[in-house]
Amino acid sequence: MFKKVLIANRGEIAVRIIRACRDLGIQSVALFEPSDQGSLHVRFADEVVRLDSSRGYMDHQVVLQAAKDTGADAIHPGYGFLAEDPAFVRACEAAGIVFIGPPSAVVSALRDNLGARERVAAAGYPVPYYLSESFCQGEIEGVQALAEDVGYPLVVKACRGGRGRGTRLVSDPSKLERAVRQAQAEALAVFGDDHVYLERAIMPARHVEVQVMGDQFGSLIHLGERDGSIMRHSQKIIAEAPSPNLTAPQRTRLCEMGLEIARLFKYRNLGTVEFIMDLDGNFYFAEMKARIQVEHPVTEKVTQVDLVREQIRIAAGEPLAFCQGDIKFRGWAMECRINAEDPWSNFMPSPGKLDRFRLPGGPNVRVDTYAYSGCDVPVRYDPILAKLIVWGETRPECINRMRRALEEFAIRGVHTTLPFHQRILNDADFLAGNYTTDFLDRPLLEGTPDIELRDMAVAAAVAFISRNQAARPVTQDRFQTGWHRSSRRLPS
Repeated sequence: MFKKVLIANRGEIAVRIIRACRDLGIQSVALFEPSDQGSLHVRFADEVVRLDSSRGYMDHQVVLQAAKDTGADAIHPGYGFLAEDPAFVRACEAAGIVFIGPPSAVVSALRDNLGARERVAAAGYPVPYYLSESFCQGEIEGVQALAEDVGYPLVVKACRGGRGRGTRLVSDPSKLERAVRQAQAEALAVFGDDHVYLERAIMPARHVEVQVMGDQFGSLIHLGERDGSIMRHSQKIIAEAPSPNLTAPQRTRLCEMGLEIARLFKYRNLGTVEFIMDLDGNFYFAEMKARIQVEHPVTEKVTQVDLVREQIRIAAGEPLAFCQGDIKFRGWAMECRINAEDPWSNFMPSPGKLDRFRLPGGPNVRVDTYAYSGCDVPVRYDPILAKLIVWGETRPECINRMRRALEEFAIRGVHTTLPFHQRILNDADFLAGNYTTDFLDRPLLEGTPDIELRDMAVAAAVAFISRNQAARPVTQDRFQTGWHRSSRRLPS
C-alpha cells in the first residue's frame, strides 16, 4: 500500500480523497493556489504545496515535482481534465509515480472519442449514427456539405472532448456554422485539438451510465447504473441510482453491455460507460469516462462500496475486494449538485464569502463539500460548492428526504442553486420519473421568486428588529425578593 498520495485537484473531491487516504492509513499532500488557501482540503491534508504556476493544477511538471519533493508514491487526479490527460499519465509512469487511474494506453484510447466509437461499433454494439470524417477550423464548407447526410437535429462533437466541452446541439442548418466554430474554438482552447465530427442527435432520450471497476489481474465487475438525464450544458444537475422506470431485463442488459465494452479496452481501475437510451428502450454507446465521476456517491450509497478507497487499492496493485456476486443493491440514492450560481440570472457564477453555511443532517444524509462559514468561493474554478446525497428504501422516501435536506441547507453570502433543486423535486414529471435530457429546456424558472412571499419575509424581519429594539428589559419578580443575596451571606 502507498505511504503518501498527492491529490492533484481541489474542492470537494480533494476532501473526499483525503478522507479515503486517512481511512487507509495513508498520508496526503494537497496542492493549492492562493485563492484556495482557506479551503477544507488545505486544512485537512497532512502536507500542503502552494502552486505558483499560471497553469495551476494543469501544469504537469509542477505537479510531478511536488510529488517528488514530498516523497509521494502516487498521484490521485480526482476528476477533471488532468484525470483524462494521457500525456500526464505517461509522465507519471516515466517518473515512477503511480497514477491512480487507468494506464496511459487506456486513457489515450478513450480520450479519442471518434476512435473509441469506431471500436465499439466494430464490436457490434449500437452507437448513434455519425460521420467518421473529422473537420478542423477552416473546413466549414465540408461540414455543411455532409450535415444533410446526418440529418437534424445533430450534435457537433470534439474528437478529444469530455465534460461537454466542444459539444453543440444544432437544430437547423442556419445555426450549423456558428455551432461548429464555437465547438472548434472551445475544443482547441481546452484540449489543444480543434477537430470535430458530426453525430445524429437522439431526442428525446435519457442519459444512463454503468459504473465499472477492474484490477490488473483481469477481474472486472459492475456496480449498477445511474441516471444523469437532468443536465445543463452537459453537467448532471441531479443523479440517481437506480435509474427510474427501467425494467429488470433492460437493467440487466445495460450492465452487461457496460462490462463488455469495458473489456474491449482492457479497462483497469474505476470507470463509467455512458449510454443514451431512446424512448423505445434502446441503448446506444456514448462514451466511457476513464476516471471517478462527480456522481459516484449515489453508487456508494446503494452498494455500500467506498469507490475512492477501491481506486487506491487497485492502483496499489491489490486485487478487487469484491466479486460480482458480492455486490448487493439496496434502496434508492439521489445527488443534487449545489453550485454557487444565480438560477434567476441565467446561472451567473456567484463567487464571494460565505457568511453562513449550515449543513443538513439526519439519517442517510451526506454532504461532500470544501466549504464552511467564512470560507471564500473563488472566481476561477467550477462553481460546484457542495454535493448533497441522500438515501431511502424507496424512491418516494428518497425524494422526501432530499426535500427535507434542501430545506435545512442554509447558505448565505453567495447565490446558489438550492431553490432551483427545490423546484425540480416538486415537478410532476420528475416525481413520476418521466424525464429526459431536455427536461431543463422547459420554463422551470420562468419568472422571478414569489414577490408577495419575499415582501412578507422582509416585513416580518423589519417588525422583529423593531420590536426587539423598542423592548425594555424587565426583571422577573422572583429576582426582586432578595433571596439570592441572602443565600450568599456568611453565617454570623
